[in-house]
Amino acid sequence: MHLKLLIDEQFTGDIWRMEIDELTDTLFLETRDHADKKVLFHAINLPNGALFKDLATPERWLTGIEAAYYGVLLLHFYQNETGPTHKGLMAIDGQTGTTLWSNYSSTFDYLSVNGPIVFDSRVHPRKLFLVDIHSGATTRAYEPSVHKEVNKSIKHPELLAADDMPQQLSYQHPFGNSAHYLEHNNFRIVSLHALKGGELIQLLRVFDEGAGLVYEDIINSGIQKMQPEAFITYKSCLIYIKNRMELKILPL
Repeated sequence: MHLKLLIDEQFTGDIWRMEIDELTDTLFLETRDHADKKVLFHAINLPNGALFKDLATPERWLTGIEAAYYGVLLLHFYQNETGPTHKGLMAIDGQTGTTLWSNYSSTFDYLSVNGPIVFDSRVHPRKLFLVDIHSGATTRAYEPSVHKEVNKSIKHPELLAADDMPQQLSYQHPFGNSAHYLEHNNFRIVSLHALKGGELIQLLRVFDEGAGLVYEDIINSGIQKMQPEAFITYKSCLIYIKNRMELKILPL
């Protein structure tokens, strides 16, 4: 038994952020080309493939992903070039990449089960409102008991000490004293660092309880230091980034 990739996409910039809209099973990505000061957006349906790729907005650098909901990608702008404060919103249709609406006064607060909660940055004290994700229209005032935060199906690995790692998942030449580990759908997934030919690499390995090792990939090579967690799972998908620019999705 060997697992085969469901999706393998190469991008021209570093994958900077991912957001999953669980209502439509759409994975949105933000990639950044720091040399050219350009940000692009992409949408991939899980598990069918790309919906749009390399979408640019009129603001080519000072924008980024804020949230995703009901088939719509919500982008933010920045209050100024030198600070991290967000200001303004733009909504993108997740199927076509067309702009649905924009509002340069609204600022995102959080995503509720009913949609995005925003506030008008010009009004003090701050007042929160629910907006319609498809039109941008304010629908009602914020109610804590109604507008609860979204519970997501994404799972992150836990950091395990080498001594706590199951023996059958060990590697011949490990580096460091810890690894990231997750159990999902009868699979055991581990990301660890190792030395190969004197070079520091980061490995992803997937084990089936009955068949043993069913997938392996080098996700970073020639690295100088230990890398952070390298993968997540979402429903029946293992999602990881290779060499900062490659998105790979494996069915579990």
